[in-house]
Amino acid sequence: MSELTNMIRKMFKEGDDIRDAGLTTPEDIKRFDDIVYGSDATWQVLDVYRPKSAEGKLPVIISVHGGGWVYGDKERYQYYCMSLAQRGFAVVNFTYRLAPEFKFPSPIEDANLVAGFVMKNAEEYGFDTDKIFAVGDSAGAHLLGLYSCFLTNSDYAKKFEFTAPEGFALKAIALNCGVSKVEYDEQIQEFQLMKEFLPGGATKEEIDDICIVNFVNENYPPAFVMTADGDFLKDKQLPLVAKLMENNVPHIFRYYMTSGAPLGHVFHCNMKLEAAHKCNDEECNFFKSFL
Repeated sequence: MSELTNMIRKMFKEGDDIRDAGLTTPEDIKRFDDIVYGSDATWQVLDVYRPKSAEGKLPVIISVHGGGWVYGDKERYQYYCMSLAQRGFAVVNFTYRLAPEFKFPSPIEDANLVAGFVMKNAEEYGFDTDKIFAVGDSAGAHLLGLYSCFLTNSDYAKKFEFTAPEGFALKAIALNCGVSKVEYDEQIQEFQLMKEFLPGGATKEEIDDICIVNFVNENYPPAFVMTADGDFLKDKQLPLVAKLMENNVPHIFRYYMTSGAPLGHVFHCNMKLEAAHKCNDEECNFFKSFL
């Protein structure tokens, strides 16, 4: 494991601990925790959150967490995901296999297993499988972006040894503070992480195969794409916005800022920020426009 990965795991955990200090499960949320969705009970686990007052089936949001492809789990995203559930959704919050312990396409395969879980367990957890949405941020936005390509581009899907669950489709997605085009450049942090993430050590072909913009077509799901003035990846969303426009894919691009301090990377996960609630309201309203 590289020094960069060790640093990310340490720094991100410290930041998340500060962000979530004092938060608890909201009184109006019912949660189902630590459900194993794959063969690995350590890595392949998920939670489901629903508003207590809701009856019957609800539209679904699947959350793909961030963490630079090397960090993160569902515990770090529970408060954010429960806030989405409060807006009238059943939310699936899952942990996936990380690099360097596991190589690409492990997280995509795990997302696909979660999709299968949603389809198979619709009755038990009240999932409306005709109304499935997804959110992802940072590396999670990249992974969700790729998974959306897998679902909508048959040529790209052929690169994988697994297939999508029958009947599964995403009505719309939200890609937050993400990377849509990884550069083959030794000087940038994303490429250094790719060396641990990709099985061949980040060859040119491997990098090309994980660039979302290479595989977006007219079938791509409608997308809410956002970044912020203090996001160190804010320019990384622009190639995706151009590609969505080129393919006439319905989308919204939002650049968030306030009159105070700049809004940082994945600010929307901080339940103590007013701007986070505004962003999450707008994304959920975007989803609701497709119901």
